[in-house]
Amino acid sequence: MTAPAAVGVGRRHLEKLATFPHAVASWVGDNGYPVQTPLTFEVDADAGTVRLDAPGVPLPEDREVNIIASHIRPQPGTGYDERRYVSLWGRIERRERGVAFHPSRAWGWDEAETPFFEYSERTLPQARRYFRALSEEQGREVRPRLSRLWTVLLTTRLPFLTATIVPVLLGIAVAAYDGDFNFWLALLTMIGACAVHIGVNTTNDVFDALSGADEANVNPTQFSGGSRVIQRGIVSLRTMALVAAGAWLVGIIFGLLLFAMRPSAELLVIGMAGVVLGVFYTAPPLKLVHRGLGEIVTALGFGPLMVLGAYAVQRQALSWDAFVASVPVAILVALILYVNEIPDRHSDARAGKRTLPVRFSKRAIATMFLCSALAAFATIVAGVVAGWLPLAALVALVALPMVFGIHRGIREHYDRPYELMPVMGRNIQLHLVTGLLLFAGYVIAITADAVFSGAPLS
Repeated sequence: MTAPAAVGVGRRHLEKLATFPHAVASWVGDNGYPVQTPLTFEVDADAGTVRLDAPGVPLPEDREVNIIASHIRPQPGTGYDERRYVSLWGRIERRERGVAFHPSRAWGWDEAETPFFEYSERTLPQARRYFRALSEEQGREVRPRLSRLWTVLLTTRLPFLTATIVPVLLGIAVAAYDGDFNFWLALLTMIGACAVHIGVNTTNDVFDALSGADEANVNPTQFSGGSRVIQRGIVSLRTMALVAAGAWLVGIIFGLLLFAMRPSAELLVIGMAGVVLGVFYTAPPLKLVHRGLGEIVTALGFGPLMVLGAYAVQRQALSWDAFVASVPVAILVALILYVNEIPDRHSDARAGKRTLPVRFSKRAIATMFLCSALAAFATIVAGVVAGWLPLAALVALVALPMVFGIHRGIREHYDRPYELMPVMGRNIQLHLVTGLLLFAGYVIAITADAVFSGAPLS
């Protein structure tokens, strides 16, 4: 029964009104002030009319009257649920058997049919029209506003920088385990990598806005659907493009600075590959995510490229040990995108984004998640057995049980975006916890080597 703007009255609106025990009539009085009165009613859906009874209050026949019926159930300490309402506008006609109401337009919402967050997204066009009209009336731009802090957090999606922090820390740790560590180089690497990540996030929002992918998405969640600041009018498309360009500029400057300090062909290639993959993830003409390559690009960018890049800054070389260490975090970061794409699959399909959840069935998606996540942990075990990873890296297996809970959540809540949100959150935690445990494993190994060899820790 969702209708963001007024629509012609159909039988469904009248039938929905009949489910409410009471309603309120309102209209604009002769003095220009609103008048309201409670009433009882009887719906005749076949005739398209509503018989009203408002004891002691004459209902006007010379103007439009609004009839609204609503329901809400308080939930102490948490808010409300069972929210629904129906609102009808029309004219009053007096008959021998009482007052008849002829609705001409109606709208409403039922939380059982359309979740609140989806309803909010579906009403965005109406909200934008309202702000445009208000801006014209006021003679100045009127738009939604947040505090500077919240605007920055939403625009850049800073909480998602864990996807960069983990592989960079891991690359630095592998280099330290191999005998090289410079704090200032590590700090510059982290800043540059985070700037590039912000560039990727904001560029993604710009091109998803231009392609219509985010506009078509009426089921965004805390972890999917983009930042939404463009769609909600908080940040303009032009401003977002400037933020993206600025973030890329900072990232490239730091990359060139690191290259000047630690020149190597490997570092140059990794940096160039990172820029190309980051920009053309959503940008034309490549539009890699639209071609179903999003998970692969994400795995490469936030796995081997980040880990090997951080390693190369410290050692001016590459190693198989660093590559093997990057594989588990590469798989798990790709699975963040993979699971986050599940609620977006319908809007992505309409926008031509052929992601894996768009291409495959629910069962296949859940199975591929389980197999991929288990492969990440199998890589750690194999790496230790082969001698590419230190024995202490096995501490990362502590995170393994999280995989099965996430897999179960995907199967149970695949078609319910908002119930899937906690699962998506745990999936992000899986990457973070596993990556930090791997990092801790290297710290343990470095410490143990220093203690037993008598060498200093620095």
